[in-house]
Amino acid sequence: MNILITGGAGFIGLNFVHYLLKTTLYNITVIDSLTYASHPKEIRNLTSNPRLRFIEGSIINEKDIETVMDQQYEAIVHFAAESHVDKSILNADKFIQTNIGGTYNLLKQVIKEYAKKMIHISTDEVYGTLSSTQKPFTEESPLSPNNPYSATKASSDLLVRSYYETFKLPLITTRCSNNFGPFQNREKFIPTIVYNALHNHKIPVYGDGLQIRDWLFVEDHCKAISLILEKGACGEVYNIGGGNERKNIDVVKQILEIMGKPEGLIEYVEDRKGHDRRYAIDSSKLQNELGWEQTASFNQSLEKTVRWHINKFKGAFI
Repeated sequence: MNILITGGAGFIGLNFVHYLLKTTLYNITVIDSLTYASHPKEIRNLTSNPRLRFIEGSIINEKDIETVMDQQYEAIVHFAAESHVDKSILNADKFIQTNIGGTYNLLKQVIKEYAKKMIHISTDEVYGTLSSTQKPFTEESPLSPNNPYSATKASSDLLVRSYYETFKLPLITTRCSNNFGPFQNREKFIPTIVYNALHNHKIPVYGDGLQIRDWLFVEDHCKAISLILEKGACGEVYNIGGGNERKNIDVVKQILEIMGKPEGLIEYVEDRKGHDRRYAIDSSKLQNELGWEQTASFNQSLEKTVRWHINKFKGAFI
């Protein structure tokens, strides 16, 4: 079984590669353009496994796409994306090119039957924001993105939907809540807290810090994607949520407690433009139809994640 993974040197994609190598016998091809948020050394080290092939290339470059489409794949698992909200607010060009244009390029390959199926990895941010009293997002919630990043992801979701409806292509979309775990880039929320606390730098907290996020340990996300790859129904959307709603400020304080650092490092800063107040995901469809179960507890997974990032920032590994 040959699988193509786009963005397989990035945070979630690399964790998924590790997961498949550990739990399956799939032959895996990874295409990744090795941007600042990738892990070149790690993915190249993994090529010592004869079941993994790595091709450095971009999904927005049609010649790179042609290079990787030298065989038919059982499935494409499409992680490749620009994902940092703050960067999208400053300049959305790369987000439009990669998240929309790159997805379109892959859909053209599915039309040509280079893949029997494609799993499009999206985000809960396409749904917009919730108030404190609203129920979590379901797959039927309307798309209402509030920043350029989430708008480009919602656009790619709609492209995938349209190609399923128009061409009846074997396409599935997943939408996950906030991931955390090993290999996440330093610019993201939890790694930023760990890095700053480790070096006794101020930890910036947007606004009042009471924004709520639903946290999902990356390994549980990988298990869900693997299950959807095996059993998911084409044309469907599956929400993948952690069920771990936490205020941003509470996550900061919990990490400081794990690290034995003072809360005096916290510094409230001007809120982000278009900052969504609350995300929460209802995963009951995935649980009831495919039997997915979350196995990692938030507290244990957070401590494991903090320890991993401490080791990374101390230079124990790259």
